[in-house]
Amino acid sequence: MRRLLPIGLLAFALAGCGKAEVVQPVPETVIGTVAQAPSGAAAALFTSNGCGGCHTFKPAGSGGKVGPDLDNLEADAKKADKGPVPVYTKQSIEDPGAYVVPGFPNGVMPPYKGKLTDAQINDLVKFLTTQS
Repeated sequence: MRRLLPIGLLAFALAGCGKAEVVQPVPETVIGTVAQAPSGAAAALFTSNGCGGCHTFKPAGSGGKVGPDLDNLEADAKKADKGPVPVYTKQSIEDPGAYVVPGFPNGVMPPYKGKLTDAQINDLVKFLTTQS
């Protein structure tokens, strides 16, 4: 009987060995939408500079909450009274402390003037103001 116990344990352990398979669930139906990565040079700039980590912007598929919701640029530009939306947007990228949307802290967003070229900033402005 004592000899059977080790053989039984060995047989039990070996029963679990064999071909390993990784099983992943696959949805049959998607409810809602799946965020898509934005395309284009300006969208790539938005993504590569981490804008989506802090800002919500539906066209970019981002949902950051640290900074203002960029889907509300027009309303924020009106509150700021700094000129048309593209002018306000450019100033916000180059000098974020020039106007801070109420409810958000000053000094969190770095200024991008000198970090991005004028052409890159203009591309971002166009991306942000024509998509929202």
